[in-house]
Amino acid sequence: MRKGALLLAAAAIAVTPAVAQQAARYLSPQDVAEAQRQHAQMVQELGGAETGPRAAYVESVGRRVSAYSGVANPGQALHFTTLNSPVENAFSVPGGYVYITRQLMTLMDDESQLAFALGHEVGHIAANHAHIREAYARRNPMGVFGQIVGAIFGPSIMSNVIAQRARMDSLSFSREQEYQADTLGLRYMISAGYDPAGAARLLSALTSETALEARLQGKSNRQTPEWARTHPLSENRMQRALAEARATGRLGKGIRNRDIFLNEIEGAYVDDDPAQGVIDGPTFIHPDLRIQFTVPPGYLMSNGATAVTISGSAGKAQFSGGRFAGTLENYILRVFQELTRGQMQIPIPPPQRVTINGLPAAVTSTRVSTASGVVDVSVVAYQWDPQRIYHFVMLTAGGSGVGPFAPMINSLRKVTPAEASAIRPRIIHVVMVAPGDTVQSLANRMAYRDYKLDRFLVLNGLASNSTLMPGQRVKLVVYGTRRD
Repeated sequence: MRKGALLLAAAAIAVTPAVAQQAARYLSPQDVAEAQRQHAQMVQELGGAETGPRAAYVESVGRRVSAYSGVANPGQALHFTTLNSPVENAFSVPGGYVYITRQLMTLMDDESQLAFALGHEVGHIAANHAHIREAYARRNPMGVFGQIVGAIFGPSIMSNVIAQRARMDSLSFSREQEYQADTLGLRYMISAGYDPAGAARLLSALTSETALEARLQGKSNRQTPEWARTHPLSENRMQRALAEARATGRLGKGIRNRDIFLNEIEGAYVDDDPAQGVIDGPTFIHPDLRIQFTVPPGYLMSNGATAVTISGSAGKAQFSGGRFAGTLENYILRVFQELTRGQMQIPIPPPQRVTINGLPAAVTSTRVSTASGVVDVSVVAYQWDPQRIYHFVMLTAGGSGVGPFAPMINSLRKVTPAEASAIRPRIIHVVMVAPGDTVQSLANRMAYRDYKLDRFLVLNGLASNSTLMPGQRVKLVVYGTRRD
């Protein structure tokens, strides 16, 4: 959740891969225009764009592999953006825009893996997967925010803003489409001179990371957001990529540029950017806004650019807010209006005034009948200061009210300047193995409380019995300083 005004509804984003064919094909002017209109809003919604040498490096690699994609004038038609996001993902949108997160880059080990990731996304564009994905999105108009709101009111009254955002959240490729994009990505990277082994290495790293995240999810209270789940992984996909690479006769041959790549990701943020708030176990803390709250045991959080989504067995919630000139009662009314976009009239009991950790607050709940049963929709709003109000929206089973989330509601407080200044980002630090170093001794330096060895091995694509050689370069995650 980023500093500044936070939206009450999700941003409008149209997301579908650009239309292209294997033969040279000019992108649709309508797709290009739409992508240009939505680009800035999408970047803002997904954490912002990185700038500087690393972003330029990613763009240069993208241009190198896309030159062999068959898209007409790829240097002008295709654009590559590095997102400041704490989830591993890459995706493409209409009009030739390709996005990759800095978190995914930190999992990579060399430039050939980056070339494959970008080539894979360009492959989705060149393979004309757009219309199938568009149809899927229309059938599934619920996203992270839509799961909360749509479960109550249904898709028929969802606002255009929410529905368009949900299109991105629900995008998913079929196995055949993933295989085809993998094949095309391999073709492009080989044509560009890269070692095709990078494809299988990246897919192996992602498979290992996915398995580790599954083990960590309950302990870290972190949940992968829906928009990051667009590339289903499988052992078959990795093995298929390896077999295809072998069949080319180029396996192990070509550009890797490992040292160049490692130099580029030195200092890259890992996990949360403190400017957007940090998930630390069951606690969310935003050092700039000086906000902190704790979710109940067993609940998971997903931190977005404008909101934090919370989910568990007894309900779902979302935390957001920002600048507002008016009373808490009017603010809560506005939240409900945003949920329904004025297309459904529901009774809203007068909010009750309370004080929570010294903050003036107001809370109300209403009951709604749905096809799947009766649910309670609750909103609690906090007067943070004369210009800002923050709130939780909560969805629970009928009769529960705010009960399951009462500890979370009562935990929200202002952090002290000292607590805020103590929040530091985790960053990538590339080190050279010294004589006597082992995977365990290096893993002990990782900036985590638990699973240090597992995280170190996945980060570097190593096995527990791997032998390190003096002079070998490996990645660590350490605490760094903020870039403000």
